[in-house]
Amino acid sequence: MGSEMAEDKFLVISNQESVSLSKVIDGIKAIREKGYEQLDPLIITQASSTSLSSIESSSFDSVVVLCEAVEYPSNELLGLILRVLKPGGTAVLTSNHKSSSPERKLLLAGFLDVHSSGGQSVGAIGKKPSWEIGSSFSLKKTTPVLPKIQIDDDMDLIDEDTLLTEEDLKKPELPKGDCEVGKTRKACKNCTCGRAEAEEKVEKLGLTMDQLNNPQSSCGSCGLGDAFRCSTCPYKGLPPFKFGEKVTLSSNFLATDL
Repeated sequence: MGSEMAEDKFLVISNQESVSLSKVIDGIKAIREKGYEQLDPLIITQASSTSLSSIESSSFDSVVVLCEAVEYPSNELLGLILRVLKPGGTAVLTSNHKSSSPERKLLLAGFLDVHSSGGQSVGAIGKKPSWEIGSSFSLKKTTPVLPKIQIDDDMDLIDEDTLLTEEDLKKPELPKGDCEVGKTRKACKNCTCGRAEAEEKVEKLGLTMDQLNNPQSSCGSCGLGDAFRCSTCPYKGLPPFKFGEKVTLSSNFLATDL
């Protein structure tokens, strides 16, 4: 177990010219509480994107970043930290600034399982995904299995006609209203729908119901009104109308003027 810990490669970076050994140990202890005495980390001060660009990809198990400025590390530097870490490797950001948000920085950089590192300083821990950038794997496509339906040819089928009763086969009777319904409609003896009054008006005018329901004219002027009608016009005295449309009579038409 001790030899495996000693073989782990640690990288410690800071934006300061020099760092104390206690800060380096505190950053490492956030990842490993035991066996850190046997580690031989690589420490880079005044670290920048240029400092990490020469380091090979996936070469460190853990990276500790000692942040002495709110804007440190930059997004570019976090991208390089993600590159130099091995798949599943751990990154730690420590800072003395409460206004900094190390957890947000790690999440935006692509780290997983990000959480607070605890301790006196403000910090966060995140893991690099366990796959390499650019790696690929096949997805297993599952084909849905449809349920099998067995049809028995010997199954007895029901004749739909046998489900109908004699009442269902009878022709329905149309409801009868107050007035008779047929080829010629006329008011019944006790008419309450207004047809009797309409027929009375028609009789007084000397017109048929067909002439009112579908007015026609040989001269073409009957529908314009009395000013355009001749003396023998059957529509004399009626309001203007349009040919092909029913002539509408008001309720007080032919009423006696007082």
